[in-house]
Amino acid sequence: MRIDVHTHIFPPEIVNDRSRFFAGEPIFKQLYDSSKAKLATVESLLEVMDQDEVDRAVAFGFPWEDGRISVRHNDYVLECASRHPQRLIPLGCVNPLGRTSLQEAERCLALGAKGLGELAIYGQCDTQHALECYMELIECCRSHDGILLVHANEPVGHTYPGKAPFGLDFYYEIARLTADMPLILAHWGGGLCFFEILKKEAPELLRHVCYDTAASPFLYKPDIYLHLTRMLGAGKILFGSDYPLLRPRRYFQEISEARLSNEEKDAIEGGNAANLFAQINGS
Repeated sequence: MRIDVHTHIFPPEIVNDRSRFFAGEPIFKQLYDSSKAKLATVESLLEVMDQDEVDRAVAFGFPWEDGRISVRHNDYVLECASRHPQRLIPLGCVNPLGRTSLQEAERCLALGAKGLGELAIYGQCDTQHALECYMELIECCRSHDGILLVHANEPVGHTYPGKAPFGLDFYYEIARLTADMPLILAHWGGGLCFFEILKKEAPELLRHVCYDTAASPFLYKPDIYLHLTRMLGAGKILFGSDYPLLRPRRYFQEISEARLSNEEKDAIEGGNAANLFAQINGS
């Protein structure tokens, strides 16, 4: 089974006229102002899943600043998942800094979201305040036995739209706060995964953390699959495409060339995610 743990879908009104939603949403405008930046409805996602032989996908929205848009977007994701329960696993997506985000997170989880994600803060803000906001959402997710998926990115290298300002110490603290619940750090955890080779503290603190591969072809050489499998074991790596940024088949090609065993390849492409989400009743 192939499971994509990182996909974004948008309601048709946003896909058809994104510019109407730029006002008051500087991050959305930054990420999607260009016509080359793709937006996808659920129909587009399901079509690509069929073409690229993906069985299930974890789907979520965008961390809007306007809580009303968040409600509409989350309703769309939940409705799509209810129509395609064998294909889609919904997460509730909120802006961690939003005034009504905790209320919206609770609503999504009560309506059937299997967790929260992709939670992201893209702009500059006080680190301690950000952690306090995340803590509230973590406790909410924990109370529903949900899975948390958090955006992370490497603090060095080239710049690009949506590259968050936090260092790896921030994501390390997120891992500390989620010690007894499943945590997925997107985009290889921004490189936090490499610190699991430390002798003390980090391996134990990061024991519950998995890393998804979202945007990997834009960020890392294909060798990362072999290196991280040898360093971490294949069981902590989850295939995530960041669709519609990239199609799943781009990743499958890199994975197939990574000199992994068939067991390791199957685990990354879906086996690990199947085991992880099996912990959530009804998935």
